[in-house]
Amino acid sequence: MIRTLIPAALLVLTLTGPVSAEDEIDVDRLPIDIQRIVRALQLSTIREEREGLNLRYYVSIYGEAPQIEIFTREDNLLTGPVPRTAPTHQEFLEHVTPRQFQTSVMNIGAAMRWLSELLSRTTSERSR
Repeated sequence: MIRTLIPAALLVLTLTGPVSAEDEIDVDRLPIDIQRIVRALQLSTIREEREGLNLRYYVSIYGEAPQIEIFTREDNLLTGPVPRTAPTHQEFLEHVTPRQFQTSVMNIGAAMRWLSELLSRTTSERSR
């Protein structure tokens, strides 16, 4: 309980502390109620219940979470890749396989066959 009150008390002190002339802030215009925060900290709602091995912690949080936007207008869910999902099989293979073991641009077997046919033609033409 002390661990949570110390940072909260520091927060309240920094909000209500003296302000220099160049950083003058009108506290009345801020969208927060400092008295409400102080009251909530004094009536700390953190409590602990122990029933054998069943531990329960209750924490009250004062604040509003930002709105989470999972899909934006730029996300193409019909024909494009879905954002923040698993990679495709090809992307996974490209990521896992080292560069020197990935397939080359040209089929090596076909290139060797072409070279051997070319050499056999040139040697047969020289022998004539």
